[in-house]
Parts: sequence; C-alpha cells; structure tokens
Amino acid sequence: MKYSSFLIASSLALAVSACNQQSKEGNGSSKSADSAFNVEAESFADLQVLRYQVPGFDKLTLQQKKLAYYLSEAALCGRDITYDQRGKYNLTIRKTLENIYATYNGDKNTKEWEQFKEYCGRFWFSNGNHHHYGNEKFIPACSFEYFSELVKGSNSSGFPYLSNETQPAFLERIKPYVFDVNFQPKLVDLTEGKDNVAASSNNFYEGVTQNEVEAFYAKFDTRGNAPSWGLNSKVIKENGQVTEKVWKIGGMYSAALEKVVYWLKKAVEVAENDQQRLALKKLIHYYQTGNLKDFDDYSIAWVADTASHLDVINGFIEVYNDAIGKKGTFESVVSMKDEEATKRIKLISDQAQWFEDNSPLIPSHKKKSVKGITARVITVIQESGDASPSTPIGINLPNADWIRRDYGSKSVSLSNIVHSYNVMSNTSGMLDEFAFGDDVKKRIRAYGNLSSDLHTDMHECIGHASGQINPGVETPDKTLKTYASTLEEARADLVALYYVMDQKLVDIGVMPSLEVGKAEYDSYIMNGLISQLTRIKPGHNLEEAHMRNRQLNAMWVYEKGKKDNVIEFVKQNGKTYTKINDYQKLRVLFGDLLREIQRIKSEGDYQAGKNLVENYGVKVDQSLLKEVLERFAKLNVKPYKGFIQPRLVPVFKNEEIVDVQVTYPTSFFEQMMDYAKNYSYLPALN
Repeated sequence: MKYSSFLIASSLALAVSACNQQSKEGNGSSKSADSAFNVEAESFADLQVLRYQVPGFDKLTLQQKKLAYYLSEAALCGRDITYDQRGKYNLTIRKTLENIYATYNGDKNTKEWEQFKEYCGRFWFSNGNHHHYGNEKFIPACSFEYFSELVKGSNSSGFPYLSNETQPAFLERIKPYVFDVNFQPKLVDLTEGKDNVAASSNNFYEGVTQNEVEAFYAKFDTRGNAPSWGLNSKVIKENGQVTEKVWKIGGMYSAALEKVVYWLKKAVEVAENDQQRLALKKLIHYYQTGNLKDFDDYSIAWVADTASHLDVINGFIEVYNDAIGKKGTFESVVSMKDEEATKRIKLISDQAQWFEDNSPLIPSHKKKSVKGITARVITVIQESGDASPSTPIGINLPNADWIRRDYGSKSVSLSNIVHSYNVMSNTSGMLDEFAFGDDVKKRIRAYGNLSSDLHTDMHECIGHASGQINPGVETPDKTLKTYASTLEEARADLVALYYVMDQKLVDIGVMPSLEVGKAEYDSYIMNGLISQLTRIKPGHNLEEAHMRNRQLNAMWVYEKGKKDNVIEFVKQNGKTYTKINDYQKLRVLFGDLLREIQRIKSEGDYQAGKNLVENYGVKVDQSLLKEVLERFAKLNVKPYKGFIQPRLVPVFKNEEIVDVQVTYPTSFFEQMMDYAKNYSYLPALN
C-alpha cells in the first residue's frame, strides 16, 4: 500500500510556517539539503510541478552509485507500461503529442498552441488522458480543427499510423480518443449498481463483464498463502472464453520488460550484499515467468533484505486503478536510507507488538506475533510509472496479508519528497483560510509537519501491518470487492489516528507532547470534511479511494459524536469550519471505527463495508463544495503537485563508469520529451 501525497500536501499547506519543524524533530534530509535549491519548477492547469534533491548521493561508493544508476534505468524502462495500463489508446495519443511537440513547424506563439501545450502537460502528468487523481477524462481546450492543423504541420513519419492508414483516417480514428469526453470517460468507475469493470476505462479488461471476471477468478483459491491472482495480467475473451494475457517477457509488455530486466541484471552485478542480489535475481525470474508464486518468492526475499543502504520497489504493485482491486499498475521507486531520520520511525516499529496488543480490535483479530516490520525513512533517487510525477509519501509492502503475517513488511517514508512539500507550504494561505481559531492555527504551525510525519509512519509501519483475517476467509479483493482499497486505507489511517493521541509516542521520544496529536486531529478532520473538497468538481461525488477513506473516517466520527458535540461545523463570516470540542472522545470514536473496519476485513463482511463507504465516504454536500471552491480559488494555489525527476548521469573513462552524477532538470516538458526519446519501447497498441 502507498500513502497518498494529497493528505500530507494538504496538511503541509495548512502548516504554513512549520517547515523548520523537521530539523527540530529529526528529519535528516532537510539538514543536508541545499537551502538555495529551488523546488518550484512549472505550473499549468491545476498542477504544480516541483523538484527534489538527493542529499547524500555524493557520499555513496562507486559501486552504490552504479547500483542506483542501473536501478533507475530499470525504473524508467517500464514507464510505457503504466501509460498503456491506464488506457488502451494512451500510447497512441502520447506518441502523437510527442511528435507534434517535437516537429510542428508552425507558429508556437498563439493561444491555441498554449492550450495544446497545456494538454500535453496534463497528459504527461497523469500518464494518460484521465486525471491522475479524479479519474475523469480531460480533453484539450483547443479545437479539433486546430489539432488537425498541428498534425498536418508536423513530421508525418512520426505518427503512430496503422498499416496503410492515411492522415485523414488517422485523424478520424484518434478524434474520440482525444476529444470525446464521453468516450472512455472515467479511468476507475466505482459507482454503485454499475458494471464497474465495463464502466472503467483502464486497459486491464477488454470484452468482459464484471460478473465474468469475478466468475473467472472465483475458480482460484485465495485462502491461506495464495498468490495475488490476477495481479499481472489483462483479462480478455478469446473464442468466447475468458482468459489472461500475462505481463511478462514473451507475453504482454515484453519489449519494455526485456529492457527492465537488462538493467536489473546489471544491478545484480553491483548489489551491496548476497540478500539484495538474491532478491533482484528473483525479481528477474518473475518477469521471465510471469508466475505470481515467483513474485511472492521475490517479495519474501525483498523483505528479508534489511541491511542494504539502497533499495528498490519495481513491479506491478498497487491496485487502486482497478475498480475490483486485482490488477497492479507498474511503478518503481529507487532510494537510499536516510540514516538520521530513520531513528524516529525505528522507535515506532520497535514497538509494533505493543501497538497490536493495545489496539481496540476484537482480540481474535489481533496478531499474536507481529513479524519483522522493517521501517526506515528514505531519500528518493528516482521514481517512475505509477509513482511519478505524482508520488506517494509513504509506502508499506508487500501487500499480501500472508507475507506480512509470516515474513514481515517494509515501511518507508519519503523524506526528501516531504521536504520539497514543506518548502512549498510557506506561501499557500490554506491554514488561515480553512483552520478555525487562533489556537488551532498556532498548534498546526508548531507541530503540523511532525504530526503529518508521525501519521505517515504509523499508517504505513503499524497500520497496514496490523490485524489479521480470520481462518478460512478469503482475501479482501474477493470479499470486499470494489470497497477493499478504501476500507484498507481507512483502517490504516485509523491506526495512526488512534495512537497519535497516545502517551506511548511521547514516552518513546518521537513527539514532545499530545499537542502533536491534537494538531493531527485538527488537520485530519478539517481535511476529511472540508479542505480535500478543493479537488472535487461541482456536481461530483468522491471516487478516489484515499479521499473516500478520509471522508468516511471524519464523517463517521462526526455523526457518532453528535450527541456529545465532539465535532461541530461552525459558521463565521459566511465561511464553514470544523471545530473539535473533545479530543479524547474523538480518539475513542476513532478506536470504535477501527475495530469495526478490522472486523469487516477479518470476517469478509461485504455488506457492512459497502454500507460504511456508501453512507459516509461518497456523497458530497454540494452547497459546501461550492463554498469551499470559491474560497480556494482566491488563494491561487494549485491543488495537485508532482515532481520532475533527477537525472543520473554516468561518467565514463575507457568505457568504464568511474562516477555517477545527479543533475536536476528544471523543465517538466523537456524531461517528458527526453523520456520519449530514450525510454519508449512499446508499440502504440498492445
């Protein structure tokens, strides 16, 4: 599971002047980062593109630098896969945009060109033509007639024509892909009562219904130590039979995976130790076979590699882009350990059994023995696929419950990513606009960054690793179906919320007082009920799993605490705010909801899970939404942020790498065109 960047981006935007808190509370990356480094790059549409540094890279050995370079190349070689997974026609569109951007010979100083360029930026940022967070399709502001002129004024040989296809036929074919908002309108459609497979525009399924897919996977035994069936395949119909096209070398996406494996093999040669070498070899073997049992073997070996300074996530990992939670989108994160900042998260992970024993869960749903949670704070070196440009800020893997139960997990927080968010938070104005009362603002300014860090640590390190499924109950993708991702994220959030107000965190030295917990409650309730609405369009409800989980948690405790006035909505000068009146009672309510969601997961109670999400996590008060959007618009703040990636440049002497240097590109558009030139391996249609 990955922890969405939005909650921390929102919280940090609220914590306007708290960016020095990191150095006081132990985030080492901010100490070694260059204070003159400009994190702000470009902005367009609703997007702000940032940059991040890689402090400490120059202190790596040559062997480690080579390893980082090879793993980064492997990461970038898989980026085409993510585009294709997010839409069957995305690579056709992308190759068209890239060719126009590179070769159009007309006037580029017009309003229409700027509209086209903005569409390119949005497309590249979202890895396709569905919004990276909202899931809805977006189209260019320029007209199809202008787009046609761009095609006619560009190098004809660079377009992804079909065999014997003429330019007019090509334009007619791609017109609905690009300009028809009703053609494949939503990447993930979770609307109750719909065929969520057929209604979703991703490229995980073709020619099959949700009932057919569920019937196909019902034949697979998901009890016990079963693999995550369906994680690495597209489901189609052949000769009337439902079958899978497996993503592997020799199968679907082979051309890209061959390049990924090429660089992974080079990484094996410079691995830091035998365990890391073993894990990389198992990852290579998995890409060669496509066998999900091989992926489990790799995951177990990867969890066991706790000594390496460098690490990598590479594979088909998260299932958020699949309405029924089976298909993993390609992503990769290359990183190195932030030694100083890791001290904080290690103090938490060392107490994992205490947290499990003292949680408000039903006793039979608690793990009797919490296996090896390896927690660290990392400095990101390179991100790709589903982790870029929009990045997580916390990750806990593997996702398989039985591997976490029997072998443990790795939990990480991304320190240099958070540092860039911190720097950008200084001028947002969000705190003064949405927080109620001077005391709350003062508390968030003092502790907002630390409370966000601790929430992320607890969410990933303790939350996802906690609890257990009852014997004989199958995995959540089968039992909880379209609600599994939302409920799992809600559950992990609730673990963090329950313990951030516990004296234990003060006693182990990770926070100075319970005021930090109060700051997190202030931010979370405000975000879940009000400020996250800045990302919703008028008339829309919540679709994305993280947004649903936050509103579910916040709205449930608001409703259940009404009789005691635990939380209230207050109006002041025509503006709506949230106000917490009893932090301790709120903590009890968070614990009650945690116990219920764990019960739902442990017992596979679909109906109860559905009721929670639909009743508390989906519907938006449209009058409040209108007010929030009007208030937010006045701040002139972009609601979504993502990153240009650093570039690792090898230095050669006599064909041998003698050094690897990190450079920091300043143009998102130039980086996308560089990637187009150097990392395009898949055909336009797959």
